[in-house]
Amino acid sequence: MTAPRPEDDTGLQGPYEQEAYGADGAFVAAVEGLADPLNDPLPEQHTSPWFRSDTAQDDTGTGVSQDAAPVDGARPQAYGGPEQPQGAPDEWYDPEGYQRDWYGAQQAPAPVPAAVPEPAPDPGPRRVTVTPPVPDETLGLRTADTRRIVAEPRGRSGPPEGPAPAEPVTGGRAERRRAAKGRGRRPAPASAAAATPAAPAAPLSRMEARRAAKAAKDSPAVVASRVVGEVFISLGVLMLLFVTYQLWWTNVRAEQIAGRETDKIQEEWAKGAGKPGVFAPGQGFAIMHIPKLDVVVPIAEGINKEKVLDRGMLGHYGEGKLKTAMPEDKQGNFAVAGHRNTHGEPFRYVNTLTPGDPIVVETRDAYYTYEMTSVLPQTSPSNISVIEPVPVGSGFDKPGRYLTLTTCTPEFTSTYRLIVWGKMVDERPRSEGKPKALVG
Repeated sequence: MTAPRPEDDTGLQGPYEQEAYGADGAFVAAVEGLADPLNDPLPEQHTSPWFRSDTAQDDTGTGVSQDAAPVDGARPQAYGGPEQPQGAPDEWYDPEGYQRDWYGAQQAPAPVPAAVPEPAPDPGPRRVTVTPPVPDETLGLRTADTRRIVAEPRGRSGPPEGPAPAEPVTGGRAERRRAAKGRGRRPAPASAAAATPAAPAAPLSRMEARRAAKAAKDSPAVVASRVVGEVFISLGVLMLLFVTYQLWWTNVRAEQIAGRETDKIQEEWAKGAGKPGVFAPGQGFAIMHIPKLDVVVPIAEGINKEKVLDRGMLGHYGEGKLKTAMPEDKQGNFAVAGHRNTHGEPFRYVNTLTPGDPIVVETRDAYYTYEMTSVLPQTSPSNISVIEPVPVGSGFDKPGRYLTLTTCTPEFTSTYRLIVWGKMVDERPRSEGKPKALVG
């Protein structure tokens, strides 16, 4: 549309004064003479030449009906058109002809049956949530207060399902900038809301505090069960430590002691000490070799458990009624005892010896070689006949130079005794070198 034209106003000053348009009515006459009647209308005029108002304002401002004929009997001119004669029909505007000239012949559309609207389901009462207006920060850019109304159907409580719609940005320029920066950021995790500390609970009364403290205490049955469990655990740990000590540490210690005792005996022999004769209890005087079992163990006088056997050595039956012969004796039974399990366990596998296996006893002056002849798998600890000069049950029927090995059985117990016998087959002085059993 063109820019509005200034109205004819006698009080208007400037280039649009009355003198520029001449006498009254000259401006209206100039407009009515325009070639394009569809130009922008002036006040109280219309764009269509076929428009006919029921009333028109005269120069005096009084409404005059268009149907009323003028005084001279002619119909008034409509917007510059030719005057209608007095005998012309009342309706100069032909609606049907206008539609036919512009749009062609039209056919009346077939009547469409009216659709019966289906009753909408009752959503129930709706809860309306009104978002308070956002305070403006820029006074010069204030906008209208925008409120977001969210309707919730009946029976629904809590936040609506699905992603929340974006809230309209209101306020000033700073508020819109903050909203633009916040777009695209990841929402805060749900745990952040859960981490918000709850409001402090109301303090408990004295009676309630006592009841809560009493309920928090363990019952006597619970305390007793805990004590019993701790005792069992402690006992289990102690037993495990004891078994470890017996099966592992005692062997380590006994082998160290037996090794040192073997070195000591050999040093004394080198110095000329350790002559055959009577030895003090616990004193080492010989070394036994069992090549098949890879055993090299010192022999001490006596069968004392703490001083001899638990130190990883073999004990010679040499006291009281259990006194037996020495290797250098021309006749008799040389009997020794040793542990089968723990404390060095030198006789651990003597039950695996077979007849003919060599057993060598080394002394200061000679090597005495015995051959294994027989074994007694089990006998009573009180059966001392197995160490007599002619052992009972060994198969020997006359005096000779014999060897008897005794140990506990079954393994890890001392209920019975295992007996192994042997017979001397060779005596070699040390000056002649080691016997064949040790060289091979």
